[in-house]
Amino acid sequence: MMWMTGGALAICLVMIVGLLLLVLVQGGATFWPSNVVRIETHTGQSMMGEVRREGDYTPREDHFDALPPEAAAEARAAVEALDGVATRRMLRTGNFDVDGSHFDWVSDYTIAEEYEPEWAIVFERLADGRFYGLPKEFRIDGKVVATDPDEIWSLFNEHHDDVRRRWRERRRIEIHEIGAYNRIEERARLDRRRAQLQHGEDSPQWRDANEHFQRIVAADTHAQLTAEIRRLNEENARYQLIVETAAGIEKALSLDEIVRAYPANRLNVMQRAGVYLSRWWEFLSDDPREANSEGGVFPAIFGTVVMTLIMSLVVAPFGVLAALYLREYAKAGPLVSAVRIAVNNLAGVPSIVFGVFGLGFFCYLMGGTIDEVFFQEKLPSPTFGTGGIMWASLTLALLTLPVVIVATEESLAAVPSSMRDGSYACGASKWQTLRRIVLPRAMPGIMTGMILAMARGAGEVAPLMLVGAVKLAPELPVDGVAPFIHPERSFMHLGFHIFDLGFQSQNSEAAKPLVFTTTLLLITLIALLNLTAVWLRSRLRRRFMTSQF
Repeated sequence: MMWMTGGALAICLVMIVGLLLLVLVQGGATFWPSNVVRIETHTGQSMMGEVRREGDYTPREDHFDALPPEAAAEARAAVEALDGVATRRMLRTGNFDVDGSHFDWVSDYTIAEEYEPEWAIVFERLADGRFYGLPKEFRIDGKVVATDPDEIWSLFNEHHDDVRRRWRERRRIEIHEIGAYNRIEERARLDRRRAQLQHGEDSPQWRDANEHFQRIVAADTHAQLTAEIRRLNEENARYQLIVETAAGIEKALSLDEIVRAYPANRLNVMQRAGVYLSRWWEFLSDDPREANSEGGVFPAIFGTVVMTLIMSLVVAPFGVLAALYLREYAKAGPLVSAVRIAVNNLAGVPSIVFGVFGLGFFCYLMGGTIDEVFFQEKLPSPTFGTGGIMWASLTLALLTLPVVIVATEESLAAVPSSMRDGSYACGASKWQTLRRIVLPRAMPGIMTGMILAMARGAGEVAPLMLVGAVKLAPELPVDGVAPFIHPERSFMHLGFHIFDLGFQSQNSEAAKPLVFTTTLLLITLIALLNLTAVWLRSRLRRRFMTSQF
């Protein structure tokens, strides 16, 4: 029996370590820049891109028909020599706006020539994915100022930072200044609507609110901001880079749509490491783009952390109070037994059931009531009557409540009864004994329950799909706009982000490596939260171990 249990433990450890190594290797290699190859096929097709993966397959006879007769005969002979097995590679060719695809498969027997162009440049863009091309011209105000690749690359590096700075200024105006103006206008509109509902359109309150709204609409603030955006766009439009695809098609790229560019085949190890770290920083600090298949996941990181912390703040007091009552105050009987059975059964309820309950009770019932009482002027558009980070946190608090209750009960039971008796003998009341003697010594066990609750809550996805998690959240639940904390807003979550990348992405091959990277990030984030809780638990345990005789 000992060998069986030990072997089972070893197998479980190997599986866990293997899974973690797979996620670590696949996720860590996602952002490393590869060389760019150019391939000319016997059929006259020309393609250029990064090799993503390769594999063996058995080609059918009609696969050779598209080749010229001499090449087809050589291909058949090569495949027959390998027992009918051929090798093919997947190239990330990009150029979706030109070719209509991001990836292409190429079989080795179809290749006539393969080499790595010295000046093959990878462009990471704001839209339409990556672009692979050779630099042909650099234009300023429509005039060609450089045609040599070295000069083109030098001019690109000289002007790209300034262009991106103007692009960021434009984004700041759009998000913050125009956003602030739109919020003022929306607030004035809601004030007018509130006056209409409460006093009617014939009231002086409605006339004052309407005049205030009309003054805001008539202001030229929006026109001034729009003019500034137009000026920045016109300045950036002066700079264009003309690149040529492997098929000989020329494409004009505006510098402001290029996030990053690098000559892949001219990079040394240090330069590749720079691109690698730059991509990691973008992934951790930027917003997603291209249907979440590119860009960063900062909103998802922020939403995951905030939701987990709110959930912990809600579940801790309720779970501890419930466990205190069941262990210290409630008298044993059928009712208490039924409650304990119900708590244990709740731990086995599928998480989607909690999501349905949260949607119906929190979002529709509580949120709808709040909207009718406090936000009537916004109806029928819901404020709290739809998914949001507050309802998601409360739903997951219910989901993890049994874990905290059970762990707290066990930790309370582990406190020696002699300590309680000594406290009572000194004249302390039951509450004083609980507060000064029992709870402090049970705190490490309570923290264990919190660690388990945080680990489960941070990784849940199914209930969040119903109560607040979204594919893309334009605004964070906490920001610099008064009242600064917005519990009604939807949010992004790393778990839901993984689901979206893996099953709903329009560019599945490009999103596949990001699934591993986001999984690695989620595991790291949960580990950091748990390590913080473990550190607190260890400090508490050491404190009370040294204080006991």
